[in-house]
Amino acid sequence: MAFTHALAQEEDLPALRALMTRAIEELQHGFLTPEQVKASHQIMGLDTQLVKDRTYFMIRDGGALVGCGGWSWRATLFGGDDSIVAREPLPLDPAKDAAKIRAMYVDPAHARRGIGKRIMALCEDAARAAGFSRAELMATLAGLPLYKACGYAEIEAVEATSREGVKVPIIRMGKPL
Repeated sequence: MAFTHALAQEEDLPALRALMTRAIEELQHGFLTPEQVKASHQIMGLDTQLVKDRTYFMIRDGGALVGCGGWSWRATLFGGDDSIVAREPLPLDPAKDAAKIRAMYVDPAHARRGIGKRIMALCEDAARAAGFSRAELMATLAGLPLYKACGYAEIEAVEATSREGVKVPIIRMGKPL
């Protein structure tokens, strides 16, 4: 069956959160320690502001949710509703600021089938249509190969620290649109 896409709605939130949990739990292994995977839940997750702003996409295979991700015209670079990351809801200026690619997740059973690239294209096209000429994102180590394949370059490597002091490596990346 062909993949379809739609903008996420409030009623989709439980399914989106379940997909994100599976993706964090399964796709980060081999890149992070079990302790770092657990800490990742405090750093990643769904920012429902993206759903409210109508900038968060879902990819379905038939009726099954297999991927999601969005972009933002707000200053927040990463982090979800329940994360330890401070969020900045202030609007960006497309003439000087980069759009933010946010909360990209693919169901582990559907990984490496082009879903991530499709979400990236949807986000980049929407950001470009909104007047942005650049995009930035914060990559996990597991997501790094996808973002490099989509033309993103490393800006800086950083670490996010969980409430328990566990450091999780993440990489800020950017790309001209």
